[in-house]
Amino acid sequence: MSVQAKQSISVEEYLTMEREIEEKHEYLNGEVFAMGGASPNHGLIVTNVVIELGTQLKKRPCTVYAADLRVKVTPTGLYTYPDVVVVCGEPQIDDQNKDTLTTPTLIVEVLSESTKSCDRGDKFAHYRSLPSFMEYVLIDQDMIHVEHFIHQPDNRWILAETNRIEDLIELGSIGCTLSLTEVYDKVRL
Repeated sequence: MSVQAKQSISVEEYLTMEREIEEKHEYLNGEVFAMGGASPNHGLIVTNVVIELGTQLKKRPCTVYAADLRVKVTPTGLYTYPDVVVVCGEPQIDDQNKDTLTTPTLIVEVLSESTKSCDRGDKFAHYRSLPSFMEYVLIDQDMIHVEHFIHQPDNRWILAETNRIEDLIELGSIGCTLSLTEVYDKVRL
């Protein structure tokens, strides 16, 4: 039995492919990784977060984007699609197609069994290399549980975590509050 070597592709080839097909893929170091579909709970939580943040950020200099906006982690070369991204100030776009963001302030990922270790580990390590990145929120889709990481001036990250539906998550980098009652509204746990 022979082992076939993985074929590496360039960033340009990845971006061309990504713009021509409907499925989304992540990219790192020449490798392309297919992204799976979302569950109803996942989709509902993303929608609830976008509604909550979008409402609070109206007429303010921050913008909320849902899962279809690609983010490039310039220092590491990762291209990915976070569930929710907030950018404060003028968004910095990486290419002439204006479809790849490089300056997220806040990223929210909704956790599933298949993604939670990567979202907490490797992906978070990539995100932390971005100078603009200040807060990371991980929301479990199967039970009430939120992890909130806050960047500190001394480059440490502080974790606050809760599993109480009545709690509020204070997002200091964007001046918003997430109510877990609203985040989990209509979600079947």
